[in-house]
Amino acid sequence: MAKTTKKKLTKKARKEALVTRPKAKRSLKNIRRTKPSPILKPIVYAKLPNVITLTKTSWNILWLNKKLFLGIGLIYGLLNLILVQGLASSSDISLLKSTVTNLFHGHIGSLFSSLGIFVILLGSSGNGSSQTAGAYQLFLALITSLSIIWALRNLVNDKAIRLRDSYYQSMTPFIPFILVFIVIALELIPLLIGTIIYIVIISNSIAIGWLEQIITLIIFILFAALSLYWLLGSVFAIYIVTLPNMTPIKALKSANKLVKKRRLLILRKLLFLPLALFLVAAVIMIPIVLTISGIAQWVFFILTMFLLIVVHSYIYNLYRELLNEA
Repeated sequence: MAKTTKKKLTKKARKEALVTRPKAKRSLKNIRRTKPSPILKPIVYAKLPNVITLTKTSWNILWLNKKLFLGIGLIYGLLNLILVQGLASSSDISLLKSTVTNLFHGHIGSLFSSLGIFVILLGSSGNGSSQTAGAYQLFLALITSLSIIWALRNLVNDKAIRLRDSYYQSMTPFIPFILVFIVIALELIPLLIGTIIYIVIISNSIAIGWLEQIITLIIFILFAALSLYWLLGSVFAIYIVTLPNMTPIKALKSANKLVKKRRLLILRKLLFLPLALFLVAAVIMIPIVLTISGIAQWVFFILTMFLLIVVHSYIYNLYRELLNEA
C-alpha cells in the first residue's frame, strides 16, 4: 500500500509540475508572438482634380442654376450702383482712349492702348466715391458672399432653393463670418509691414548697392510669405464658419487642418483663378474698347457684378475637394 501511495503521489507531483511550469512558459511565448507591432500609417489624401476640372465643375454649377445666380448678380449690381455709385467716379473711356492712343501708333499701338485702358479700369474698380461708399461696398460684398455660399452648399447637396431663400436663410452666421474676415485682415499685417519697409528703403535710397537691394527684397518676400502662409489656411474658414453651430475659432482650426502639408498645391490652384479671370476679361473688354468704347464702362460693370459669384464657385469647389480624404 505504501508503494502505491508513493507512486500516486509522484505521479500527481509530476502532473502538477508539467501543468504549471510549461503552461506558464507557453503563455508568455504566445503573448510575445501574438502581440501586434505598432505600425504608423501615414495619412493619404485623395488626389485633387486639376484646375481645368475645377473650372468645369464650377461653371456647370453656375450654368445649371443660371437663373438663381443671375438674380444674385443683378441684385448685387443694382445695390452697388445705387449705394456705392459704381460708375459715377469712373473716368471717361473715350477721353482716356484718345489720350493713350497718342502714345502708340498703328494697329499694335491701338491694341496696347486698349490693353492699357483695360488695366486702368481694373485699377479703378472697387474705388468708391467716398469712404461711406467704400463701407457700403464692403457690406454688400459680405452679404452677397453669404448668399452665394449658402446657395452653393444647398445646390451641391441637391436641394431646390429660391432666390429669396438665399438672402433670408443665409444671414444667420453673419457675425462669425465678419470675425473671420477680421482675422484675415489681421493676417495681412506682415505683408503691409514688409511693403512699407521696402518702399521706405528704396524711395529714400537707403539701399544703394545691389547686395543691399537683394537683402531688402528678401525681407519683403519673407513678410509676404508669412501672410500668404496664414491666408492659405484662413481662406477656407470663410466657408466652414457658415456651417450650423460653428464658431470662428473652430472654423480657423479646421481650415488649418484641412490645408496641412498641402499649401503649395492649393496655392497653385488658387493662383490660376485670377490669371484665368484676367484673360477672360481681357478677351471680352479689349475688342469693345477698340470698337465701341462708349459702352465699355457698362460692360466692365456687368463683369464685376458676377465676379464675386465666379470666385466663390471656384474656391468652394476646391474646398469640397479638399474634404475628400482617402
